[in-house]
Amino acid sequence: MDADENLPRRSDDLAVQLASQDLDPFSVAELEARILVLEAEIVRCREKIQRAVHHRASADALFKR
Repeated sequence: MDADENLPRRSDDLAVQLASQDLDPFSVAELEARILVLEAEIVRCREKIQRAVHHRASADALFKR
């Protein structure tokens, strides 16, 4: 567990700002490009989760001996 996990999220969190952004000014092409970027970020987050789960499982297996 990271020391930062128990801290509250920052009020200037970029994900919160992104979710509250008005999408009306964007063109269809801009929205499609935004979706590609967000999908890539989802993949990156899922990979990080997998690494954390595997790391934790490895540590648990090592220290349970």
